[in-house]
Amino acid sequence: MPQKFYITTAIHYVNDDPHIGHMYENIVADVIARHRRRMGDDVYFLTGTDEHGQKIERAAAKEGILPIELADRVVKTHHDIDRRLNISYDDFIRTSEPRHRLGVFELIRRIQERIPDDIYLGEHSGWYCQSEETFIPENQVHDGKDDSDHSVEWTTESNLFFKLSRYTEPLLEHYRRNPDFVFPPTRMNEVRSFVEQGLKDLSISRTSISWGIPFPGFRDHVIYVWMDALTNYISALGFGSGDHARYDRYWPADVHLIGKDIVRFHAVYWPAFLMAAGLPLPKRIVGHGFWLRDNLKISKSLGNVVRPYNILDDFGADSLRYFLVREMTFGNDQNYSDEGFLTRYNADLANDLGNTLSRAIKMSDSYFGGKTPPIPCDDNELIRASREVIPEYLRAMDDFAFQRAMDAVFRFLVAVNGYIVSREPWKHFKEKGPDEALSRIIWNTLESLRLIWVMMAPIMPTVAREALSRLGADPDAIGAEALAWGGLSNNMPVKVADAIFPRADVAAYIGTHPAIAEKKSGEQPVEESKPSPPAQTTAPAEEIAKEQPPHSGPPIETTQAVPPGIAKVSIDQFMEIDLRVAEVRAAERVPKSKKLIKMTVFDGGSERTLVAGIATKYAPEDLVGRKVVIVANLQPAKLMGIESNGMVLAASIDGEPSLLAVDPSVPAGTKVK
Repeated sequence: MPQKFYITTAIHYVNDDPHIGHMYENIVADVIARHRRRMGDDVYFLTGTDEHGQKIERAAAKEGILPIELADRVVKTHHDIDRRLNISYDDFIRTSEPRHRLGVFELIRRIQERIPDDIYLGEHSGWYCQSEETFIPENQVHDGKDDSDHSVEWTTESNLFFKLSRYTEPLLEHYRRNPDFVFPPTRMNEVRSFVEQGLKDLSISRTSISWGIPFPGFRDHVIYVWMDALTNYISALGFGSGDHARYDRYWPADVHLIGKDIVRFHAVYWPAFLMAAGLPLPKRIVGHGFWLRDNLKISKSLGNVVRPYNILDDFGADSLRYFLVREMTFGNDQNYSDEGFLTRYNADLANDLGNTLSRAIKMSDSYFGGKTPPIPCDDNELIRASREVIPEYLRAMDDFAFQRAMDAVFRFLVAVNGYIVSREPWKHFKEKGPDEALSRIIWNTLESLRLIWVMMAPIMPTVAREALSRLGADPDAIGAEALAWGGLSNNMPVKVADAIFPRADVAAYIGTHPAIAEKKSGEQPVEESKPSPPAQTTAPAEEIAKEQPPHSGPPIETTQAVPPGIAKVSIDQFMEIDLRVAEVRAAERVPKSKKLIKMTVFDGGSERTLVAGIATKYAPEDLVGRKVVIVANLQPAKLMGIESNGMVLAASIDGEPSLLAVDPSVPAGTKVK
């Protein structure tokens, strides 16, 4: 049933040029919005910029310009990058806009009208962090820095205060009634713990700055930037103006998508302000993780900011969008590397998605005169596979489990490739021509790819449109019908074209583009001129086909090879290794270790303890219930005093672990061979 859906990102601080963290947040919000639109929902997607506060005032003064001039310049950059990333927001709010000021004034008016003593004048002293625009508890300040290594300064001001302490119990009661109010659950636990310690009244004005919205009735006071900024979610809907139609339709928000570092402001301060004003609370606060470089949060102050503009230039927005969504387990942190992007680009996009698309269209073009086959099919193994995968995909998208959604899609893609290999349509055509059976085989393949590209469309909207057009499918189909089997028409033109994802030579690309290469030994990246496009490293399909046996089927591009000099083992030696599927039943971090997680796994016969160095990628709570592959007959070893009875298998990309995916339906104890 279609429904209204209001999603917002955190408005980005206008003193920061867009980097990969900003890109990721807007991309994820866009993926969610596009998915809901595809399912037929009435979606409103808001993003914007937070433009007030001391930090911006000082930065502008340092440049000798007005704060609004600085804001205008950076907002243009945000608009440019959003266009390049194909972010489909419905509105972009700036807190310097008059419509926003009206919303802030109305929020304060309602608070003062309902409970007059909720806002009062007082004096406040404390350690103030300019970067975060907030006061820092004294126990979190050491040598002039807070726990996040931001500089703080002792500040004493006569301020207006909001009686936040009054809302301790109402907030806790709201959390009890709405346990999914903050997602993921670890963030909900952090918020609840913070509030349970007791809330102190909050300073909501400043007299030491002038760049901001003046507090009504107190001309020397500027409204605290967080009270100002948070109100954007309703001011953008017309709250405080003469037209509340959009506010009445879309509020409360379904999702506030934010970075995990500002969950407290959204899950404590914002709902308290709304309670005081008698307004509905948002339905869900969703806190995503950070992109890291060298296991450190990417930030301007640390000098490790990633702005992958060359990746955008050479591979397009959709490839970067796919990588960021696919690579990060939503809610966790993830290390970024250009090599990691290129490796996944070749494996997932060029090899798997792109090659299968080209292969299927080429067969339809050759066997059926450049059109989709004339006879469809409504009873085959791919239908059954799609009916398992699509509900799993939809559940995962609704749960923000984008990796799991992509796992489902690529599992379906594996089934499609297996279907092609088992049916040998090239052999069928040679022996029997384009008969009814061949029509069904090729149509099933194309229809399966149509479903795959419909599922990929929220993540890769431009390439998905091109892929669907090449398949002869409707790229604009929406609603449940778009994911129902049978949507591909017969006798529609297909389009044979160049590879939709040209392969990249990873070593050559990184070696010739130091502007995007990892910083090593403290070296700074240097600017480069426009880089060359990714190299095509595979031979033409016709040449590969000549080297294949006649019955092997159409060629599949591949770069797999045994690295030179690697030690080889016999089949007998390999068979001595007992690889089994196991289910994780419990997991916890190993004290005093940043990398180790202790797991209890069920191997089909009994439970055993394993210790794995995967804590930089996976949170313990995300592992419970997951199927993994273990080396079951490994000699026990002690790690940090814990005996580990086996080993969990994981790939390694730039030292970052990636657990091998196992179909959840495979029973624990199943032997891998």
